[in-house]
Amino acid sequence: MDEDLKKGLKKMGKSAELKLTESLLRWKYRKEGKVIPDDENLGEQSKVIAEQAHKIIAKRGKSIWGELTKAYRKNRNRGESKD
Repeated sequence: MDEDLKKGLKKMGKSAELKLTESLLRWKYRKEGKVIPDDENLGEQSKVIAEQAHKIIAKRGKSIWGELTKAYRKNRNRGESKD
């Protein structure tokens, strides 16, 4: 894939992610009856939340991958012992 296309898609994805996070924050503030912060402050909060989400997903993703690999090996070893 072309490097410029990759960068463009990555930028588009990050932008969509931040817009979604901002939208969820606005909804949360409204639901709680709080004053919605200005756009700049809301944007900063969105960036922090998105970064935290990435860290959580990366950490849990590794754990999940490890468990899947372990289960696959265990299942594969059972199949070999039957032959």
